[in-house]
Amino acid sequence: MRGLTRCAGTALLLAFLSGAALATEPVPIPDGYRMANYRSPTPAELPGAVTVDTAQARALVEAGGALPVNVLKLDRSTLPGGPWIVPKPFPQIPGGVWLPNVGLGALTPELEGYFRGRLEDLTKGDRDRGLMFYCLADCWMSWNAAKRALAMDYRRVYWFRDGMDGWAEAGLPTEEAKPLPVADR
Repeated sequence: MRGLTRCAGTALLLAFLSGAALATEPVPIPDGYRMANYRSPTPAELPGAVTVDTAQARALVEAGGALPVNVLKLDRSTLPGGPWIVPKPFPQIPGGVWLPNVGLGALTPELEGYFRGRLEDLTKGDRDRGLMFYCLADCWMSWNAAKRALAMDYRRVYWFRDGMDGWAEAGLPTEEAKPLPVADR
């Protein structure tokens, strides 16, 4: 019986260790945008962007080196040109803006125009203005939005991979997020 227990224990340990090894494998960088399952592990980097941790994100914001752009998903009213539906208060990085849904894998023409237009307004057309995209930890929407900004020729793009989760865990200040409307664009 003791030998059987030892074998079972060894098998469980090996299963655990092999699962742990799988969990630490790097996430591959896709050729295009992530189209589904946005809340899942992300790659360690985004080619062309600077990936920042919480301390670097804080330093960027405090120095005015990048505008924090929250891309958290949000539903909209079904009325033509309808407003965003904010079911509860959401925190964001102080001094930032919330551009909901611009990190989806495929954007409607309206949402793409909203993203392009808002970035143009926010940067006053300056493609060298720092933009730091974030959402939550393990969220592809910020990765997609940062990649899309790079495709629009923005040259100082930062990706805050840990997003609001990392910011909140560090106990950093927040403000209530207010999504920028689509209709007034």
